[in-house]
Amino acid sequence: MKKTAIISVILLFVFLSAAIFLYFSPNSTLFRKKPTIKVGVLHSMTGTMAISERSVVDATLLAIEEINKAGGVMGMQVVPIVADGKSDPYTFKKEAERLITEEGVKVIFGCWTSASRKAVKPVVEGYNALLFYPIQYEGLEQSTNIVYLGAAPNQQLIPAVKWACDNLGKKFFLIGSDYVFPKVANEIANIVIGYAGGEVVGEEYVPLGGKGFDEIIGKIKELKPDVILNTINGDSNIAFFESLHDAEIDPRKIAIMSLSVTENEIRTMREYFQKHHPKEAEHFFKEHLRGTYACWNYFESIDSPSNRDFIGKFKKRFGKSYKVTDPMEAAYSGVYLWSDAVNECKDADDTRNIINHLYHISMPSPEGIITISGNNHARKTIRIGRLNDAGDFDIIWTSASSIEPMPYPYFRDKPYWSALLYELYHKWGGHWAYGSKASDSGDGR
Repeated sequence: MKKTAIISVILLFVFLSAAIFLYFSPNSTLFRKKPTIKVGVLHSMTGTMAISERSVVDATLLAIEEINKAGGVMGMQVVPIVADGKSDPYTFKKEAERLITEEGVKVIFGCWTSASRKAVKPVVEGYNALLFYPIQYEGLEQSTNIVYLGAAPNQQLIPAVKWACDNLGKKFFLIGSDYVFPKVANEIANIVIGYAGGEVVGEEYVPLGGKGFDEIIGKIKELKPDVILNTINGDSNIAFFESLHDAEIDPRKIAIMSLSVTENEIRTMREYFQKHHPKEAEHFFKEHLRGTYACWNYFESIDSPSNRDFIGKFKKRFGKSYKVTDPMEAAYSGVYLWSDAVNECKDADDTRNIINHLYHISMPSPEGIITISGNNHARKTIRIGRLNDAGDFDIIWTSASSIEPMPYPYFRDKPYWSALLYELYHKWGGHWAYGSKASDSGDGR
């Protein structure tokens, strides 16, 4: 019996020694953790843009959760590394570089403002990484390392201005945040309004995060435009609409067409008034928000089985009062596009290979079939909505089909647009927004 016991102890010792060796061996796969794919999620969780960007993070993470539950990408779980751009282009640039060099990501889902995208652009190009950008923008750009999921000018801005000229009036007042998107958008709008026989009676800008609108509102009252074209971004919209309310400017007399206001900003404005002006909250909503217009490619009010299912996922996850917006839908769909392309090419690191596979994917989504054109922009259906009592946009006009993206408007040549960007970039001291303190980009393109 003693001999048997000794043999058993020896065998147990050998087994444990082998197990320990296998566990710590650098070449061992027996106890090694399953491989994962890290991705970056880079948006403003704080600062003036957080009002818009937090929900886009929700949409991105929800898509990743769903993909992981279905088995992941190439059989691997996707690990999101969330970074805060803090509504500052230079922070976006630093965080993009950190995500790539320290966290080891090859793809970033993120950015809202064009100033933040332009700050990240040389980073993803320099490291040959990918940026999936979910927001409509001013165009005049085409990078092999960026997938543009939002609208180009001919898929939002230009049709919105044309529709407003035909249906709301010919006299426009342009107001926007003082950075590259509103400045370029309004340059394009000036041209389109002129072609349509309209007139721009005023054009004003406030810094990102700016709250002072009294002087501008005074000009609007004096000039009496038919339409205010609003390209203000972030929580400045609360102050702008509050100033319109204080001045008793009626959107039934002066129409407001917004290009960066979604159902989420509307909900936040309503909550702000309920908290700070409870006695005036309903008056504010009914008299100064209801009836305003927005142009997007997706609205929560799209009546389709796929959209109802899509919205249901968010309300189940985040609550019944949760609102789903165009940038959220684009961000969510972008994660699935990336997943499909990586699964097809079986390589999460080869940027060129992933892009090439993206060109051959057609994916159903709540806004319609998504395809990526050869210029790395998505085809989009255009929709114009009017805000109703529930805080949703009723869709009152839809393009007959999806529109091929045209990042450079055809009515001026590329040298003209390049000169405009160069002028703005150097006017702001080598930045893409008024008031930026640190260097956020390496060129003026």
